[in-house]
Amino acid sequence: MKKKLKLAFSDFWVGFEYNPNSNTPVGDNVFYKILSERFDIEISNDPDFIIFSVFGNNHQRYSCKKIFYTGENIRPNFEFCDYSISFDYIEDDRNIRYPLSGITLYESNKKDLFERETDLEKIKNSKIKFCNFVFSNANANLRNTLMSELSKYKKVDSGGRALNNIGYLIGDKLEFISEYKFTIAFENSEYPGYTTEKIVHPKLVESIPLYWGNPVVNRDWNTKSFINMYDFTSLKEFVEYIIEVDNNDDLYFNILKESHFNNPKSKDLDHRSILDFFDKINP
Repeated sequence: MKKKLKLAFSDFWVGFEYNPNSNTPVGDNVFYKILSERFDIEISNDPDFIIFSVFGNNHQRYSCKKIFYTGENIRPNFEFCDYSISFDYIEDDRNIRYPLSGITLYESNKKDLFERETDLEKIKNSKIKFCNFVFSNANANLRNTLMSELSKYKKVDSGGRALNNIGYLIGDKLEFISEYKFTIAFENSEYPGYTTEKIVHPKLVESIPLYWGNPVVNRDWNTKSFINMYDFTSLKEFVEYIIEVDNNDDLYFNILKESHFNNPKSKDLDHRSILDFFDKINP
């Protein structure tokens, strides 16, 4: 018999909603999905815990235990929360690290297997275009510069709101990027531990991520399985290597053959750590 867990959610982004009166999940509430594996969840106006984010202050109306979460590059503040689920490497029992990249991995159809395709020629033949750039935030200067520099070599197709050059906004991101050999996967900003969906999405469709944002990304992911700017001394060197890989099938195939994960796989990407965390705080 599952242990009871009374929850409320507050101050999340649009689409991340619950109706406390019907106890029916709405939208993309991944925490409900994960916690339901081990707990009998009741969405309540009188909860034991509220999980809240940064888009409002409604959580202040609750007097229960508070758990902070955000997909943004923001630190937890224990003056306003009792616990946190964050990107951060914090030596504090009140925090658990479960980055957005872990959530994205959980929600993908490959969350358990996530094995590399072995037919490398098949992958190569499916990549009919060079590189893509899909972002809404146009204020990430380093990311924009990379697009500009790579575009001097071959066209980089931008399908998002930022620097759009294809004449329309894409619908299905994974379908769009699946045709590309490379995907610019720079985060909006830089911080140790901060990895989002940006590195996971191209991996799901065997497009090689061009990554920057988490200087210790090697703690979560095998950096031989993508092109990591932190392995280079300058943007110029980074761009030169991307062009070299584009023209050298041996280098390209070597990246595709690598496991996505380190051995052992980072426990921070395993959703079961969330279950264990709630077991601890909800005895």
